[in-house]
Amino acid sequence: MDELAGALQKVGLDKVPAEPNTYPAHNPFDLFRSHVTELLAKSSGIDNKIIYPTLQKTSKSEHGDLQLAVQALRQKRKDMAEFAKELADNFPESPLVDKPAVTGTLLNFFYKPEPLSTLVLPNILKSGPTYGFSAAQHLGLKDPADPSKGRKKIIVEFSSPNIAKPFHAGHLRSTIIGGFLGNLYEGAGWDVVRMNYLGDWGKQYGVLAVGFDLFGSEEELVKNPIGHLYDVYVKISKKAAEEADVVKAAKEEIAKGEGANTAELEAKIKEIEENGVDQQARQYFVKMCDGEEKALGIWKRFRDLSIEKYKKTYARLNIHYDDYSGESQVKEESMEEAAQVLQEKGVSEVSDGAVMVDLTKYSKKLGKALVKKKDGTSLYLTRDIGEAKQRMEKYNFDKMIYVVASQQDLHLAQLFKIEEAMGWTDISSKCQHINFGMVLGMSTRKGTAKFLDDILAEVGEKMHEVMKTNENKYAQIEDPLKTADTLGISAVMVQDMKGKRINNYTFDMDRMCSFEGDTGPYLQYAHARLCSIRRKVIAAHPDVEEVDLATAADLTLLKEPQAIGLIRELASWPDVLLNTVKTQEPTTVLTYLFKMAHALSSSYDHLQILGSERDVLLARLALYTAARQVLNNGMRLLGLNPVERM
Repeated sequence: MDELAGALQKVGLDKVPAEPNTYPAHNPFDLFRSHVTELLAKSSGIDNKIIYPTLQKTSKSEHGDLQLAVQALRQKRKDMAEFAKELADNFPESPLVDKPAVTGTLLNFFYKPEPLSTLVLPNILKSGPTYGFSAAQHLGLKDPADPSKGRKKIIVEFSSPNIAKPFHAGHLRSTIIGGFLGNLYEGAGWDVVRMNYLGDWGKQYGVLAVGFDLFGSEEELVKNPIGHLYDVYVKISKKAAEEADVVKAAKEEIAKGEGANTAELEAKIKEIEENGVDQQARQYFVKMCDGEEKALGIWKRFRDLSIEKYKKTYARLNIHYDDYSGESQVKEESMEEAAQVLQEKGVSEVSDGAVMVDLTKYSKKLGKALVKKKDGTSLYLTRDIGEAKQRMEKYNFDKMIYVVASQQDLHLAQLFKIEEAMGWTDISSKCQHINFGMVLGMSTRKGTAKFLDDILAEVGEKMHEVMKTNENKYAQIEDPLKTADTLGISAVMVQDMKGKRINNYTFDMDRMCSFEGDTGPYLQYAHARLCSIRRKVIAAHPDVEEVDLATAADLTLLKEPQAIGLIRELASWPDVLLNTVKTQEPTTVLTYLFKMAHALSSSYDHLQILGSERDVLLARLALYTAARQVLNNGMRLLGLNPVERM
């Protein structure tokens, strides 16, 4: 704040404008909004608290930087257009903003270019990776007025694949969106626990163990655990299906009385029912549930090897987890406790031996939920109730987000309502389901992609092909395969995040790998070009590398409309970040980054650096260095790994 106060004094303002709950030292828009609010309140007599919320960022630069609809001021005036003109006429001279322009009943406020440049660019250059995020850090404090009370804790559960099964499109979207949300809340000052709730329990692991005895290979298991276990699962499942078909055919033959040897058929049925794959799997899973050391040891090995493989794959997406949980980690006593509370509170009822919860009394849409089967075994819902309690006991979270496809809307709605009905409002009130639409047509040239590695490898290959079409640039890349992999990952992630989460989208390999239009490669190119500009300037003027642009550059020389337009975009990044915490939509950030990339692209012809006089060179380099920083900050928030050459 002291630095900001000093900078403001230089432009003619004797104090820092700061409305309540604003952070002008970190957010330029807070500074300008607070300043306009103060001046407008003084000239009109309207309370600051009424004015401040009405000042909205404009969507088009020709309408200014801030816009105010005078109707929102809640003043009893018959002629609102006349009222707008009166407010504009009475608005005092300011060192930061021009007198407002009037359009009907709208007041349009334009920031003055010179103070905008000298206040915003040094802030970005000094803040570096924290620019934007420092404006949001207060959101994660339990008490913003007393930081010593600590940060709020959030659990983000995402990805959650089933071990030994394909990593399908739903898992891909959950991984990308969940990774972004973890970064977002961390950037907003929360203590984030990233959780992967694996599908790692159930009779299918008995099937897998039986299958591994028949078809497994130690060598293949170590080399590619997820792929090999899937292959084993497919083979043993096929064998189980064949046995089921034999039993069905034999029973039909006996029923028709056409069997030449009924006793032989009955013996065949008995043999399969007592010793077939299905029965062996059941017996194996019972041993797991009973805690038999050998059975659990084999299951744990499958789980541990799979997690190690997942970690390597997630790392390529800049994603890590703090907790690899799973269905297996839900304790029986947690589920029993939940069942007891359900019964005691009169929430559940027994129906034909099964335990049900009738949620239609709260909403017909919620229907009836089964929480325990007739045989006493638990279901996903039972486990989710028990798991939520365990998470609260372990983490004492302030918020928990489930990043799960929209097909599970009913399941999550039932879960939250049951928790509420049980009196567990300290849990239900803190839970949120972040849902998303489907990926359509997610197949590759080699057929349907089964695993995340397959998807990323194929997109990387496609990206490599695209890169090779430009021989000159390709020859300059130090590690083209690694760059292609990074660009391919960016292509997949950006295509996923472009639209609103709830929308379906079509997986289009050619489109996503293009350098034309709003794609991941285009965004990476914008970043790489800014890095290239700096390299070329330093190659021509080596001493520039040691210059502190935040203090040495004369930023008042940035007068061109293209420069001012770009600075306006850079100034709005902290506000975009704050808005993203509200929307929880990656597209909020992505739309901003593409808008900034377009502003950059249209500025290069007008803001030449090499060949300019030194003062102009330093000012423009400061502008492009700040732009690279903001672009980098936004890309990393999305989970992208910005490249410096391509």
